[in-house]
Amino acid sequence: MPVDAMPEALAVPPGSGYLSIRGLRKEFDGVVAVDDVDLDVRKGEIFALLGGSGSGKSTLLRCLAGFETPTRGAIVLDGQAITALPPYRRPINMMFQSYALFPHMTVEQNIAFGLKQDGLARDAIAQRVGEMLERVQLQGLGKRRPHQLSGGQQQRVALARSLAKGPKLLLLDEPMGALDKKLRARMQLELVDIIEQSGVTCVMVTHDQEEAMSMATRIAVMDQGWIQQTGRPDDIYEQPANRFVAGFIGSVNLFEGTIDEDLPGRATVRTPDFPAPIHIGHGITGYEGQPVAFALRPEKVHIAKQEPGGDANKARGVVEDIAYFGSHSVYHVRLPSGAKVLANFANMKRWDSDGITWNDEVWVSWGDSDGVVLGG
Repeated sequence: MPVDAMPEALAVPPGSGYLSIRGLRKEFDGVVAVDDVDLDVRKGEIFALLGGSGSGKSTLLRCLAGFETPTRGAIVLDGQAITALPPYRRPINMMFQSYALFPHMTVEQNIAFGLKQDGLARDAIAQRVGEMLERVQLQGLGKRRPHQLSGGQQQRVALARSLAKGPKLLLLDEPMGALDKKLRARMQLELVDIIEQSGVTCVMVTHDQEEAMSMATRIAVMDQGWIQQTGRPDDIYEQPANRFVAGFIGSVNLFEGTIDEDLPGRATVRTPDFPAPIHIGHGITGYEGQPVAFALRPEKVHIAKQEPGGDANKARGVVEDIAYFGSHSVYHVRLPSGAKVLANFANMKRWDSDGITWNDEVWVSWGDSDGVVLGG
């Protein structure tokens, strides 16, 4: 179906987001890459499309940029339908993972490129370039060429060039992919500061969970062309919508079970992995016997040699492995059922002679509000 022949059912209703996507679908030779996506992005926010390879996030970004034509659906930006517009007519700029800087041009010339293409006066271009150099803190480096800059500096030049024309929407394609881990962590914060100061609305694509969590106002988790969940980073981490999101965002202990009791103020889940019941400190709107999964983050798990009190939310096992990460260690505890529980343990002391080690018998436990019950 031509994108300009959009049926009424796909029309974007008034009062939707600054960027509104409705019923967007993209197929390649009959293979669906983006499957009827609905999405609203608010003005001024940094929105992340997070997913693994083949999830559809990059295809969706390319549809926003105009590099791909949707099979059907609608894209509206600031009240303007842009679905059928070519890239050069969209008020959108994109920063690529490779930065795509012109190697034969100086920093100033790279930033000025789009402004010259628009026929802006020379004085106005010079003023705008100066403003952008100051914003990205590259004053004094305008005469250098890209190869004379560090990776972080090159990234800031690419960002300055993308922001120079004052786009209504900034697209970032794996913005930290070309940087080493230590520089990436620092540049994430710098990039957020620059984008927030500019006031531009931003949609970024990344496969890096930490990058999305630290940079984005909200996140859409994608898998197989679908948006599995949209929300703030803390909401997605603490309240995943389904098994996929729970497993994709961070580390998680996931156990299959059934609802044994569901009352307004409490619920009980039984799983063959734990002899003791799992108590939940709230109702979960299920029914007795309903198959569910219980998701428990490793940092919520307590580990000790002494048995904890109470008759629920605990299990005994043996420490099978320990992964040391400096600030914390992850203990792999094997239960008699064969299931494994991951428990994070903060390394508060430099040396801990009384610490738990390999092959120790231990107890793992957690609180009534520490886990999440997930339906089918």
